[in-house]
Amino acid sequence: MNTDKIVCTVAAALAQPQTPLLKLALDVHADSIVVAPMFDAVLQPPRRFRGVGLLEWVAQQQAAAWRVVSCYEAGPFGYTLHRQLTALGVTNYVIRPRDWDSEHKRVKTDGTDAGAMLVALDRFVAGQRRALCVVRVPTEREERLRAQSRLRDQLARQKKHLAQRGRGVALQFGYRLRGRWFGRRNWPRWQQQLPEWLLALLRPIHESVELFEHQVRALTAQIEAAATVGLPVGVGALTAEIVRREVGDWNRFHNRRQVASYTGLVPSEHSSGPTRHQGCVTKCGNPRLRWALCETAWRLVRYQPNYRLVQKWKPRILDAHTSAGKRKQALVALARGFAIDWWRLQTGQTTAQKLGLKLITDLDGAASRA
Repeated sequence: MNTDKIVCTVAAALAQPQTPLLKLALDVHADSIVVAPMFDAVLQPPRRFRGVGLLEWVAQQQAAAWRVVSCYEAGPFGYTLHRQLTALGVTNYVIRPRDWDSEHKRVKTDGTDAGAMLVALDRFVAGQRRALCVVRVPTEREERLRAQSRLRDQLARQKKHLAQRGRGVALQFGYRLRGRWFGRRNWPRWQQQLPEWLLALLRPIHESVELFEHQVRALTAQIEAAATVGLPVGVGALTAEIVRREVGDWNRFHNRRQVASYTGLVPSEHSSGPTRHQGCVTKCGNPRLRWALCETAWRLVRYQPNYRLVQKWKPRILDAHTSAGKRKQALVALARGFAIDWWRLQTGQTTAQKLGLKLITDLDGAASRA
C-alpha cells in the first residue's frame, strides 16, 4: 500500500472539526491484548483485554461518538484482528515489527511497547508518514493461497531435516547413507546391508520422511495446477506461483524502486558527507520471494540467452576468472532486474518480446522446470 496515499487519506479523514479521536496501540498476544489509549491528546494507562473484550470496549467508545484509529504489529496472529476491527468501522493499520526501546533503556514490557507504539501512531496520524511502516493486508483468498505455498516449504524443510537425522544416526555407528537413502530404490538395498538393530532405529525416520515427501508432492501438484500458461522458459509453474502468492497484487507497486525494495535485493548504504559506500544487499524484504528470484536467475542464465539482462550479466557470471563474490553480486543484480521486469509484464507495461524472453505455452513443460 502506498504510504503517501495512506497519509493523505488519514489527514482528510481526520481533518473534520470537533470530532473526538481515539487512538489505540495494540500489543497482541495469544491470550490477551494490551492497549495503550489516547483520547484526543489525553494519554491513559495501558489496559489488558482478553477474548472479545477489546471489540466490545471499542464498540462502546464508538457508541460514545469516538472515532477510533488503531495499529498493531504484523506477526503470527495474521490479520483476523484487523478484519474484526475494520468490520466495526475502525481505521486500523498493521505495521512492521520493530524494537520500541529506541532510547536503549533496557526496559521492555507490554505497556512500554504499546506506549511507544502509540506515540508513533500519533505522529503518523498527524502526517509524519515515516513514523510507521504500514504493511499491506492481503485479501482472505491471497492469505490462504500464500499459507498453502508456505506450508509446502515448511514440510519440505522438515523432510530434509529428518533425512539428515537418519544420516546422522547411521554415521554414529560407522555407516554412511548417501543421497536419497530413503527412496524406493535405495531403501531396499540398505535393508539388506544394514544390521537389524540399526534398521530398527531408522525405520521410524524412514516412515516419517516418506509421509512428508508424499505431502510435499501433493501440495506441489496443487500449487502447480494453479499456474497460468505462457510462462517464460526457465520459470517453472511452481516458482511462478510462489512469486505470485508472495507478492499478492503486482499493481500495489508504483515504481521499480518499490519492487526492488520489497525483494530485499537492493544494496545497503553507509554514506556521510562526500563519502558514499554501498555494501551487501539489505535483505529487508520478503525472504521467500528473494529465494525464488535467485533460483530463477540461475535458470534464466541457462534457458534465456536472448533475455536482455542475461546478455548483460551472463559473461560475468560464467567467467572462470570471476570471483565467487562478484559472481554472486551479478546473480543478485539479475534477480533484482528480473523482478522489476516481471512486475512490468504483469502490469502490462511491456511485453516478453521487448525483453527478449522466450515463452512456453505448454504448462507441463513449465512445471518440469519448476
